[in-house]
Amino acid sequence: MDITLTSLETSHTKLLSQKIMVEIASKGGWIPFSRYMEMALYEPGMGYYSAGAHKLGAGGDFTTAPELSPLFGAAIVETLLPILEGIQAQGLPTQILEFGAGSGKLAESILTRLHELDFHLNHYDIIEISPDLAQRQEARLEDLSRELNLSTQCHWLSSLPNNFKGIILANEVIDAIPCDAIIFQNGFWYWLGVAVLDGKLAWSVGQPVEQSLLPETLRCGNFSEGYVTELHEPANAWMRQVANHLDTGLFLTFDYGFPENEYYHVQRLEGTLMGHHRHHAIQDPFYLPGLCDLTTHVNWSQIARNALAEQVDDVYLSNQASYLLDAGIGDIALEIGDPSNPETFLPISNSLQKLLSEAEMGELFKVFAFSKRLHEVLPEHILEDLPGLRGRNRL
Repeated sequence: MDITLTSLETSHTKLLSQKIMVEIASKGGWIPFSRYMEMALYEPGMGYYSAGAHKLGAGGDFTTAPELSPLFGAAIVETLLPILEGIQAQGLPTQILEFGAGSGKLAESILTRLHELDFHLNHYDIIEISPDLAQRQEARLEDLSRELNLSTQCHWLSSLPNNFKGIILANEVIDAIPCDAIIFQNGFWYWLGVAVLDGKLAWSVGQPVEQSLLPETLRCGNFSEGYVTELHEPANAWMRQVANHLDTGLFLTFDYGFPENEYYHVQRLEGTLMGHHRHHAIQDPFYLPGLCDLTTHVNWSQIARNALAEQVDDVYLSNQASYLLDAGIGDIALEIGDPSNPETFLPISNSLQKLLSEAEMGELFKVFAFSKRLHEVLPEHILEDLPGLRGRNRL
């Protein structure tokens, strides 16, 4: 793979690498992988999501579903609209809160679709840790507001409000929450952290993992020598916080991942950790710190257990294709495009194929949702018939 860096990029990744090495030295020569991942992605002014690199779209490192087509957001509206109408009927303000809104494409498509359906949303708020992405989101939504003459208020928040009533969205957020890596050796699990070897960042085996921190699947499974996988306590803690702060409404997230029995499959020998740089998949997590994205797949069983621990009412998991089809994405495509006109409908068809195909995003990407106290704002027959969430529950 031939990737030519600019002098600024070279300097940037060297400076962050040196800072990580100083951190390692200050901790006795070893840090957990979660700390390395946190610095590589979020170190102020230097991490991948904290610096000004172009991340999304054709010119970035990866493309998300909202970037592919506004149909993705329009289909999500089919799920959200009955809930928002129920909240509105209670005399409460209607609000959507999105974590990690990327370029703002999902917010744009949702607000556009709500406008087309003549629904007035009071608030669309965003929690975004990337300063450059927050600027892009603000510019995009300001343009949209002027174009459509929207009265929806958009704010950028630093933390999740308490007792939130409404919709919480997160598209490809959980996969970027720092995780820990572990390795199976001589019949025990050990922390797999980061050290400096021969002047370079490298894997290093640490202390044994406390049994209480291991899921039962890892405590009882028959794993081969050198099997590597991940633990996700920061993601689990984030999920508990979100579920705790949601008073009434729906949480909806899309991301790639597996139920636990698939996540810790005995043949998944090297875990799910992956880097992305300029649309290339990178196996080495120490490649170009600060310039390369790092992600892991989501363990949906753990995410669901942690949501349920905060007294949510229902949890739901399906694949992205099933969700979008049940939400009516095909009908929306026919509404906005004419199949008899190949010139205009071919791009729509191509984006649908990427969103729905098992070979693309349809199966690997999952939708996870939970509701909380929605029975107080929605009749039971509507609550049980929300578009997108009527298919087989994989949990």
